[in-house]
Amino acid sequence: MRMSRNGGGLTRRDLFVAGALAGAGGMAAPGAAAAVRPAANLRDRFWLWGHAAGSHNGEYGLPADSRITPVEAAYYMSIPNIILVRYKGKPEPPFDQYALPFASLREVVWSVVGAGGATETAEREMVLRMAEQKPNFTGVDMDDFFRDKSKDGRIAALTVADLEQLQKRLKGGRKKLDLWVTLYTHQLDDPIQEHLKYCDVVTLWTWKAADLAQLEANFEKAVKLTPNSRKVLGCYMWDYGTHQPIPVAAMEQQCEQGLKWLEAGRIDGMIFLASCICDLGLEAVEWSRRWIRKTGGRKLGKQS
Repeated sequence: MRMSRNGGGLTRRDLFVAGALAGAGGMAAPGAAAAVRPAANLRDRFWLWGHAAGSHNGEYGLPADSRITPVEAAYYMSIPNIILVRYKGKPEPPFDQYALPFASLREVVWSVVGAGGATETAEREMVLRMAEQKPNFTGVDMDDFFRDKSKDGRIAALTVADLEQLQKRLKGGRKKLDLWVTLYTHQLDDPIQEHLKYCDVVTLWTWKAADLAQLEANFEKAVKLTPNSRKVLGCYMWDYGTHQPIPVAAMEQQCEQGLKWLEAGRIDGMIFLASCICDLGLEAVEWSRRWIRKTGGRKLGKQS
């Protein structure tokens, strides 16, 4: 449906984007390829976990259906960076047209292993070519990479040899790209260290909000497990493990702890999950949005 226009010839979406740009403090103008600049403030280290619009509709006990796209959600949340992860085959390849609005963001990472550990050689090659060509694409992501070995005898979506070859491609192409991986706290004792050696960035996630009580201890375990990888803290804005809202107190706990680690240089960033719940009026999402706007303008210290 067409958006109504005001007297100045702007759509409501134009006004929404313009306002979000002002709040985000330095996102590129929509449609313009963003040159990745060094991080200057905390907001530059904030990421939004992105899925195609409506990806979680009818799942996880969510109270309503979502319509917001990943880029719209990034502007709404004042987050300049996105990790876009394929969910149940969405978005569909080829990705170039779908990826066009992402040029308005500061930094983009795109999945080569999608939700549920889904991956194919042709898709990985397609993403690598796209990432090499787009100035603000800086890496590729492997979501749900580690798995229950009892299901098929495999501990991960790709073998160690596969990762070695992937890293050669990432570091030997037109530009150097980082390899990101999802690591859940309940996987910290699994035999995955050889795989993790090939990962540049490890994102740490606590699947159930109740387990955030062990966040600090689990983070220390992750540091020992991945001494040479950069760490990014994953922050759920819905308790996906129990299919219910995450308490604001738990949301505040993980954000404030992440902020301490970020300002101390112990982590490289924080991720808020997910774009496809940002228009549901959820209390934890709205709290996070206010918190991001409040803290995002802080300057990074020399140690960061």
